[in-house]
Amino acid sequence: MKTFDLTQIAVRELNQALHDVAQTATEREWVVTHPNGAHNLAVGVNAAVSVDINGHAGYYCAGMNQHAAITVHGNVGVGCAENMMSGAVRVKGSASQAAGATAHGGLLVIEGDAGARCGISMKGVDIVVGGSIGHMSCFMGQAGRLVVCGDAGDALGDSLYETRIYVKGRVASLGSDCIEKEMRAEHLAELQELLDTAGFAERAADFKRYGSARQLYNFKVDNASAY
Repeated sequence: MKTFDLTQIAVRELNQALHDVAQTATEREWVVTHPNGAHNLAVGVNAAVSVDINGHAGYYCAGMNQHAAITVHGNVGVGCAENMMSGAVRVKGSASQAAGATAHGGLLVIEGDAGARCGISMKGVDIVVGGSIGHMSCFMGQAGRLVVCGDAGDALGDSLYETRIYVKGRVASLGSDCIEKEMRAEHLAELQELLDTAGFAERAADFKRYGSARQLYNFKVDNASAY
C-alpha cells in the first residue's frame, strides 16, 4: 500500500504517480491523506488500482477515470467522475453539481445527496445516489442509468435521449420530453442489480421509471415557428 500525504506533496505529484503506475504495474493500493478539499484529485487514472481519499475533495475528483476503483471518504465538489470511462467511484458523503457529467461508462455511487445537474449529458455511466438530487439532473442524458433513492429536483431528464431514470421519492417536475414509463420485469431486474451492486438495501419495486417520450428526436415542420 502506498500513502500520499497532501500536506507533504503537491496534487500534481500524486496524479503523476498514479499515471505512472499504468506503465509500471507495481502498487495497486493507494491511500491519500489530508486532501483538505483539494481540486483535481486522482484525475485521469488509467490503471486497475484502488485509491482511498481520506477526507473531502474539491472540483473534478476522479475525472476521466479508467479502470480504477476510487473511494472518497467525505464530500466532493463540482464534476466528480466527470467524463469517466470505466471503473468505479464511490463518494461516502455528498456531491456538488454535475456529478458524473458526460461520463461514458463505469459506476458512480454517491451515498449522500447530489447537487444540480447530476448526470448531465451522461453517455453510458451508471449513477446510483443514496439521497436526493438537484434540479436539471440528467439534462440531455444519452445513455446509461440514473438511480435516485431519495427525491429529484425540477426539470428531471430535460431533453434526454435513452438514459433510464429510476426515482424512489418525489420528483419536483419533469423536463421537456421526459415522461413516467411502465416498470416492466426487465427494468425491475436491472434496477435491483444496480442497487445491490451499489450496496443499498432498497427494493426495486418501490421505484418509478422515467425516460424519453421521443418527441424531440426529429424536426417537425408544424413546430417551425417555435425555432
